Amino acid sequence: MSATSVGPRPSSAAEPDTPTGRPGRRDGPQRWGHPFTYFVALLFIGACIAPVLYIVLGGFRTNSQITTSPAALPHPWVLGNYSAVLRSNTFWGEFANSLIVGFASTVGIVVLGLMVSFVLARYDFKLKGAMYSMFAAGLMFPMVIAITPLYIVIKKLGLVDNLLGVIVPQIAFGLPTTVIILVPFLRAIPNEIEEAAAIDGASRLGFFFRMVIPLSLPGVVTVGILAFIGSWNNYVLPLYILNSQANFTLPLGVQAFSSQYSLDTAKVLAFTSLAMLPALVFFSVFEKRIVGGLTGAVKG
Repeated sequence: MSATSVGPRPSSAAEPDTPTGRPGRRDGPQRWGHPFTYFVALLFIGACIAPVLYIVLGGFRTNSQITTSPAALPHPWVLGNYSAVLRSNTFWGEFANSLIVGFASTVGIVVLGLMVSFVLARYDFKLKGAMYSMFAAGLMFPMVIAITPLYIVIKKLGLVDNLLGVIVPQIAFGLPTTVIILVPFLRAIPNEIEEAAAIDGASRLGFFFRMVIPLSLPGVVTVGILAFIGSWNNYVLPLYILNSQANFTLPLGVQAFSSQYSLDTAKVLAFTSLAMLPALVFFSVFEKRIVGGLTGAVKG
């Protein structure tokens, strides 16, 4: 009989038990970064948040409070500025115009961008690379550069002072970003899935609607959010296209309201706060969707 012990081998000191009960190496405490890094980050965060807070809080003050102590908190808090704006038919009319333009532009950008991206990602044809390069080059030409010839085209089409004159160009200028984000998503879909769908009798359109759209949903949500926020905040194009106040969007409404009530600073700040609030809320709610969608595009 061997003198060797047949009992369980004791755990090695170099391999202590992990909290899960399995032998392994314990992770050390997570180290904090350099304090200077956090200081710089806080400076950037403060530079971004401070103007927004000043505008929002300024709407709860009176003009005398703003004149006497521009950087102080409201004392007392005044709700009349916000309630006056919310009772205004002008504000709600401009809100409705922004909603129509934003929703229509988003639908057009997502639908057309998804179809173009599907063709560029899944099919081989002549000038495919040139077409993709054309969309990529569109990122380098903002709308401000093309605003004068764009206005001439819109005028020739008879869409001046019409919401369609804002929607159609926004769709065109939103497609490059949409294509660049969606093509990696659609290209990452395995060919085996398409072959299996074809064996099951699915047509190309059936594969597109049943498989492609659900699999690329993170990217679709991302481009939809970016398109809506960009449309909501667009100022230059409505400034050139829209003339009558009945067709103004909220960015134009803020400019017109500030000119009309230039002496009532508190009410102007309240109007500005309510105008930017939908975009801020929309972005805050879907922020993780945007980050997840862009991460998937990079991986694809």
